[in-house]
Amino acid sequence: MKITQVRNATLLLDYAGTRFLIDPMLSAKGAFPGFEGTANSQLRNPLVELPLPIDELVDVDAVIVTHDHPDHWDDAARTLVPKHLPLFVQHQKDADAIRASGFEDVRLLSEQAEFAGIHLQQTDGQHGSDQLMAVLGERMGEVCGVVFSHPDEPSLYLAGDTVWNAQVKQALQLHQPEVIILNCGDAQVPGLGSIIMGKEDVAAVYQAAPQATLIASHMEAVNHAVLLRQELRTYLTDRGMTDRVRVPEDGEALSL
Repeated sequence: MKITQVRNATLLLDYAGTRFLIDPMLSAKGAFPGFEGTANSQLRNPLVELPLPIDELVDVDAVIVTHDHPDHWDDAARTLVPKHLPLFVQHQKDADAIRASGFEDVRLLSEQAEFAGIHLQQTDGQHGSDQLMAVLGERMGEVCGVVFSHPDEPSLYLAGDTVWNAQVKQALQLHQPEVIILNCGDAQVPGLGSIIMGKEDVAAVYQAAPQATLIASHMEAVNHAVLLRQELRTYLTDRGMTDRVRVPEDGEALSL
């Protein structure tokens, strides 16, 4: 297994001989406005350029879009991702929207998908606390994670845009993943809190999954993600958690 941290939640995953592009945000630096009502909304997204050429990013076997927020699936991705590629989404609403952009092979993760012998199991998440969702639930929408499994690979849990909650805990207990990717840039809505994991959430997953290697993603690339990599690394060091948590830079590939 090789996981390449591209930018934000965008990843390249080489798994059991198959390459996936996950949550592609392919716009040039500063292409679209900051997210209104969130931290540092005066900044334009993405905050940084892509570390890899587009041709390399779209040279994949399949695409997974955990949800269609623009920092996971942007206008550039709609244009640049080849329309013939198999593309997996969480539910029919996202499938219909992506098909309307001209994509020819859109599949549902919710139907216990399989691709090239790899089992893809959709998991639940929540894009913020119960309090935040009560106020912004329509805007935050539905999100999902994915568990990848194959006889020749360690199991991998991509948690997606969720905070630590009972749904994540249940996924950990049910699937016992050996590798976990966490979106943990602590994206903030002032007055309401986090809409993805922060450092305390990483610690909670670390405690709940003692068998797993954790990988920190969704950092330092969009306006509202306030947790810096160095801050997370310091937190991990202070708590003796560096043995099982990796914090890759954009463009860095991890072999597991």
